[in-house]
Order: sequence, then C-alpha cells, then structure tokens
Amino acid sequence: MHEAPFSEFALLLMAAAFAGALFVRLKQPVLIAYIVIGIALGPAGFGLVKAHEQIELLAQIGVTVLLFVVGLKLDITHVRHIGPVALATGLGQLTFTIIFGFILILLLGKTPIEALYVAVALTFSSTIIIVKLLSDKRELDSLHGRIAVGFLIVQDLAVVLAMMAMSALKTPELDATGEVAWMSVALSLVGRVVAAAALLAVAMRYIIPRVVASMAKSQELLLIFALAWGVALAALGEWAGFSKEAGAFMAGFSLASTPFREAINARLTGIRDFLLLFFFIDLGAKLEMSTLGAELWPAAVLSLFVLIGNPLIVMAIMGYMGYRRRTGFLAGLTVAQISEFSIVFVAMGITLGHVGVTALGLTTLVGLITITLSTYMILYSHSLYDRLAPWLKWFERRTPYRELAVEDDADRKIEADILVFGMGRYGGRLLQRLHAQGVAALGVDFDPEAVRDWHHKGVPMRFGDAEDPDFLESLPLKDARWVVSTLPQIDSNRALLHALRANGYKGQVAVAVRDEYQAKVLAEAGIDRIFNLFDDAAEQATRKVCEALTGRQPEGAGQ
Repeated sequence: MHEAPFSEFALLLMAAAFAGALFVRLKQPVLIAYIVIGIALGPAGFGLVKAHEQIELLAQIGVTVLLFVVGLKLDITHVRHIGPVALATGLGQLTFTIIFGFILILLLGKTPIEALYVAVALTFSSTIIIVKLLSDKRELDSLHGRIAVGFLIVQDLAVVLAMMAMSALKTPELDATGEVAWMSVALSLVGRVVAAAALLAVAMRYIIPRVVASMAKSQELLLIFALAWGVALAALGEWAGFSKEAGAFMAGFSLASTPFREAINARLTGIRDFLLLFFFIDLGAKLEMSTLGAELWPAAVLSLFVLIGNPLIVMAIMGYMGYRRRTGFLAGLTVAQISEFSIVFVAMGITLGHVGVTALGLTTLVGLITITLSTYMILYSHSLYDRLAPWLKWFERRTPYRELAVEDDADRKIEADILVFGMGRYGGRLLQRLHAQGVAALGVDFDPEAVRDWHHKGVPMRFGDAEDPDFLESLPLKDARWVVSTLPQIDSNRALLHALRANGYKGQVAVAVRDEYQAKVLAEAGIDRIFNLFDDAAEQATRKVCEALTGRQPEGAGQ
C-alpha cells in the first residue's frame, strides 16, 4: 500500500513525458499535454491515479514557485521603464476584455461572480509561451516583440492585483441589511496593501540584501533560501487575508533587485516546470467530462472572443498611437490566448468559495482552445498577415508617425553597392564592418529603434519592410551589386527574393542561414550565395586554432 503513490507518480511522469513529446512534435505547449494526462488518468478517465492529496500539495507548491519566479523577473527598474505604448496597450486590452467579456458571459447565463472571475481570467496571456515562441522565431528583440513583452509585464502585475482584490472578498463584511459592505472591504484591502508594501520596502532596503548576500556564499543554500522565502511569504500572505499566490509574487519581487536574481531564476526554472506538471495534472483530474461537455458552447463563444477580440483591440490602440498595421497585427496575436495564470486565478476562486468547478472547466476549455490555435497563429504570423493585410487598413493611420519618424527622406538618393536586410547581431556587425572598410553599404530593418540606434552610430540605414515591393522601389537597387539578407525566416527570404525580382534587380543575392535545411530550400529558390552562420564560424575558428598551433592554415581553408 505504501508503494502505491510512488508507482502512481512513476506512471504520471512517464505518461506526461510521452504525451509532452507528442505535443512538442505538434508544436504545442506541453502544459496542454499535462491537462490531457490529468483528465485521462484521473477519475473522469481511467481512474489509475488516486494519490490526490500528494498531487494537490505539489500543485500548490508549483503555483507558489510560478508566482515567485514571475515576481523575481519584475525588477523595479524594468517596471519603471515600461513604455507608454506597452502601458496603454496593456491597460486598454485589460479594460476591453473585462468589460465586454463580463457582459458576454452574463448573456451566456452565468452568475455575476462567475462572469467576473472568467472575464478577468480572459485578459491574461501566457508570458512563458509567448516569450518562447517569439524567441524560437528570433523576434523577441523586434519592435512588436518588445511591445508584446511590455504589455505582458502589465498583465503580470494585473493578475497579482486581481488576486489580492478577490482574496479580500474571502470573508466580506456585511452591513446592517446583510449586504456586502463594499466600502469597508475596499478600505481593508487598501490598508493591508499599504502595510504590506511598507514592510516589504523596509525589508528590501535594510534586511534582504544582507541576508541574500550571506546565503549566496553557497549556491545550494541560495536555492533553499529562495524556496523557503517564497513558501513562507505565500503562507504569510494567506494569513494576512491575501492569497498564497500574492504572497509568493511579493517574495519574488523582493529579491528582483538583488544581484543574485539571475542565479536564483536559473535554478528555479526547472523546479517550476516540474512542479507545474502536477498543477495541470491535478487540474485535469478534477474536471469531469459531464462538466466539460456542458461548457462546450460557452467555451467556443469565449474562445472566438479571445482569438479575435483581443488582437483587434491591440491593433486599434497601436494604430491610434501611430504604428503600422503590420506591427499591431504581430503584437496583437500574442494576446489571442489565455494563460496558465487564468486557470490559477479561477482555481483560487474555488478555494475562496466564490465559484464552482464549472467556472474552472469553462476557463480550462477556453485555455485549451485558444492556446492551441494561437500557437499556430503566432508561428505562421507573417503568412497570416499577408492574407489579411488588405482588410486591416482600418487599423493604421494615414500617417503612422511613430514608425515614419525614423525613416530617411525617401526622396534622398543613397548610393550603395551592398544592401543588408536585417539588423540583428549578425547583420548589424556585417554592416558595421563593411562601412568601416569603406564599402558603400546600406542597412534595412523594420525595427525603428534599431534604425535609430544605427543612425546614431553614423551607419546609413533605411526603415521599411523587406517583403514590401513598394518599399523596395525606394531603395537604390539599380546600383547595388549585392543584397545580403540576415532575416531568420525562410518565408521572409523567399518574399524578399520575389520582391527583388519584381523590381528588376539584376545583382547577386546572399542569405545567412542557421541550418542545412534552410540552406537547401533557399538554394532551390534561386539564392546565389548561402552563408551558414555556424559552419562559417566553425571554419574560421578552426583556421585560427591551426594557425596558432602550426603557424599555417589547415588544408582546404579558404576554399
């Protein structure tokens, strides 16, 4: 009997590993696989797992670590530098989704408190998933990537405030008529928040830096302290009338300004992912098929609301603030989903006694649908934009001044022998070295901040979309002998090649690739020269090492 929980955990881990591998091949986040495993092996499925108390405890610790890591990443200096666009977009999307989502959920027959919980849950997008997708596409440092990360920070702050606000209603005060004394509740919440902030500020200023510095003498001890601090403040937060989640977030936030933040985060990330496995398995195990079946129609309606409504409001706000429709569209796709925080938030509502399991089932279904579909939408965002661009003109000002502000005068003639598209790490260094050698080279990038930075360095730059044939007409293609693309996507390079040919470009085209598959596909498309970044770097390193050892180049070098 004593070995049963251990055997069940072994079964869960093996099933989660194989299911996760399948979902990764489908280009889906593994958290969906974990929920499916929870449903399949729980009471609603085969009923093979019965160690519910142990799994639930690990799930609670997993949520605590998740919120701790979120707080750990929110350095106060980063919060201060949230740009006005990210702030306006984040707050606008939150307001739109909560108001219209609340009305829509009421129309679907839910109670006001259920509608409030689910509407708030619909506002949050998964930072973990979006950052990974943008990183895989090498778009994290792009204009829309930076804006998206900015309003994801706004959402992370909002989810903690929402948890604090809802936890204040755990035991609401009643007036003489038996109604909730909202003024007393609000004053109590404000008082507790102010008191907690004051105590935390004192601790961050005088106590925490010294304690963490002492613990950091041992990496193992630093990890144990971080976990102990997070769990302790989570328990303290619950005792103070907030929630475990809010307390864990504040624990992480209190360590975010220390020089040991990155070391703690690196060690906790794996633990967070492992423990969250049990949260999602526990979630799936608590869901009943009858409950899910009853919520299919509301889930479909709310999923369409998230998949379409959230991106549209982001596009509208960014268009109003002077960004092009393409930037707004690519940034807007990142909010076409709900996140693990949405599920955590509604699960907290069940713990507080505010909502039932039906609200959690509805939120989980919306999460499964929106995460699955939005993942593919983000992965194929550029192709999707090409198809929808003619219908998105309403989301762009006649003069998108924020992006036009960094463009060169289109009428000014610039002579260039080489055009370099894409000012990432490789493209930027290539352009800078060509310029230093006296070569007439011109850089092109779609990120206005990158263009502005290179302008300040005295390097000729143009702002524009490499895939837009109309923009290419403004470039000195007639005199250019070479076009070098460092764009990371195969589709982007194909579109650039097509646009160059449409504009009558007769020179050579070279593309920097990162693997043999890209090299093969682009060579078949008609690219004249392929630069394989890793192969070229390895060849250069080999040459330098051999020269240092033998004083001569290796055989075949430079061929």
